[in-house]
Amino acid sequence: MRTGEPGYERATVSADGVMWFDATAVVDDIDPGFFAGDGLQRLRSALDAGTLRPVATDGVRIGPALGSPTSIVCIGMNYAAHAAESGSSPPDELVIFFKKTNTVCGPHEPIVPTDARSTIDWEVELGVVIGAPLHGRVSPAEAMSAIAGYVLADDLSDRWLQIERSGGQWSKGKSFPGSCALGPWIATADEIADPQSLRMRSWVNGQPRQDSTTADMVFPVAQILTELARVMALEPGDLILTGTPEGVALSGRFPYLSSGDTVRMTIDGLGEIEHTVAPFPTEEVTA
Repeated sequence: MRTGEPGYERATVSADGVMWFDATAVVDDIDPGFFAGDGLQRLRSALDAGTLRPVATDGVRIGPALGSPTSIVCIGMNYAAHAAESGSSPPDELVIFFKKTNTVCGPHEPIVPTDARSTIDWEVELGVVIGAPLHGRVSPAEAMSAIAGYVLADDLSDRWLQIERSGGQWSKGKSFPGSCALGPWIATADEIADPQSLRMRSWVNGQPRQDSTTADMVFPVAQILTELARVMALEPGDLILTGTPEGVALSGRFPYLSSGDTVRMTIDGLGEIEHTVAPFPTEEVTA
């Protein structure tokens, strides 16, 4: 976990999710360099040796669990029911789009619309953090061995930009500042026994929206990684967002987010995101 004010987050680590320790004596940050430089093993060794100083986390700002990811690769329509509510059939091939890496924010940062016409939608997602290079034709086992950990994400979308003003480019509605809330922590791969059996839920103002499991993925995590590795070189510190289940505003069953709305979401073993929508701009901004 990363705690502290923006730009000054400190690395912390826990073996049980209850007692947290200052990790800055061992690692500089939880970022791509951490994963590329054997940071996980160094932290495990320090925890086992009992050399880390305990720290309080109550009342402390929690930053994005992954600092400065090298890339954010997103998988679209990866749950059949979500594809259906979006007006599409489940895809035969991975649908891939990208978010800018500077969209990441902490799990409690406000959701800030960028235009009076924005239609902001929530998306609870399982994030996969890559811990080792992965490229070419790899087996599912090799792909899974490259995973450093898993993280809860809210892949916020501005559907106005994604659909009405997209020009066929989903990333236009996916890359506004703060549109990738992460955290509160990264659970190492060994903490998640089966990434395809995790319950995932979301609420808006306390009202249920999404309630599904990762078992409903069209393309499971292992297949996502093997397919991605064929077309791109994955690197330590890459973040893969694996798609969202049904229950979003795009379905037409729920309204899009308004100023003051609070979104909460959870995935088994990965904590909780809760954040509130800031006021919309009062004047339209010409795109």
